[in-house]
Amino acid sequence: MRKPNPMKATRHPTLEERIVQIRADIEAVIAERVEAVAKDSPGVPSGVIRNLLTARAPACPCAQYLELNDKA
Repeated sequence: MRKPNPMKATRHPTLEERIVQIRADIEAVIAERVEAVAKDSPGVPSGVIRNLLTARAPACPCAQYLELNDKA
């Protein structure tokens, strides 16, 4: 007879861990967009491009992502 195989408990990330991961993902998306714009705008510093891309939602990375996603 087969013994029951207890399932291992799945660890769910905490809200804080999820927020940190989401912010890292958003940062990667913004950095990617900055790099793409920089190729078409030689001589413009990447910091300036980033500021222009995120100016409509400067305080919140999630809002910045949503704003950039609408323009994609």
